[in-house]
Amino acid sequence: MKLGLYLDLIRWNRPVGWLLPLWPSLAALWIASYQSHGSMPSMHLLVVFTLGTFLMRSAGCCVNDAADKDFDAHVKRTAHRAVASGKLSQKEAVAVGAVLALLAFLLVLSTNAATIAWSFAALAIAIAYPFAKRYIAMPQAVLGVAFSFGIPMAFAAVLGHVPPLAWLLLIGNLFWVLAYDTEYAMVDRDDDLKIGMKTSAITLGRFDVAAIMAFYVLYIAIWHWLIACSPYQIRLASPLLWYAALIVALGQVLWHFLLIRKRERMSCFKAFCVNHWLGFTLFAGIVLAQ
Repeated sequence: MKLGLYLDLIRWNRPVGWLLPLWPSLAALWIASYQSHGSMPSMHLLVVFTLGTFLMRSAGCCVNDAADKDFDAHVKRTAHRAVASGKLSQKEAVAVGAVLALLAFLLVLSTNAATIAWSFAALAIAIAYPFAKRYIAMPQAVLGVAFSFGIPMAFAAVLGHVPPLAWLLLIGNLFWVLAYDTEYAMVDRDDDLKIGMKTSAITLGRFDVAAIMAFYVLYIAIWHWLIACSPYQIRLASPLLWYAALIVALGQVLWHFLLIRKRERMSCFKAFCVNHWLGFTLFAGIVLAQ
């Protein structure tokens, strides 16, 4: 009985939550590996970052549900969650999260000192996010850093240090997180207003759709500049495949506009749920163009 509740707690049946941080992390691994030794990442690092992303996202869900217990109970979409409904206690949720975070840390221990050091910063940001929603007008920015931190960690795992390119990619990815998590926040806007929760959807008000479109464009533009135009540019063996990925990505951005322009709850939720395809598109473009 409890196993089912624990699986619900970590959103086992909703892979979009861990695919969103996975694609930029894997993209960073590919970029760092080709810059370092001209080949794809090792299978060891691919396994570490894939499993680590899943474990840390699952741990984040546990901490989030424990922190938001009293808020979630008053939001239509989250009232059924195990902690909010009283089926699991806050202590149980935190304990499960701690075990998952420890497992992720054991994976990190198989890398190098730089990656291990940065993992503590990643953990601190992940823990801070649920509480940011109480005090920061756009807590999605904190989530953006948390969901993008696999980028500098990937560079650290390959190179032993974090170069400027990693931080610039993180900034670009931050705009993507702002875009899709604002779509997510639009689903709960009415409930969040009632309970006093702070979100980007509330802060942006009637400019929410325009801002989301701007965030998407900034994300794609920054990554394109860094990969193909900047002093940090990657040597692409097949640049046309990268440009093809960009076209597909921009087509998806247009699709998102069509989904969210009327601000309908289920359409905004659908827009959020299909976002991982955008991240996958740019990741695939990087892999195929190498």
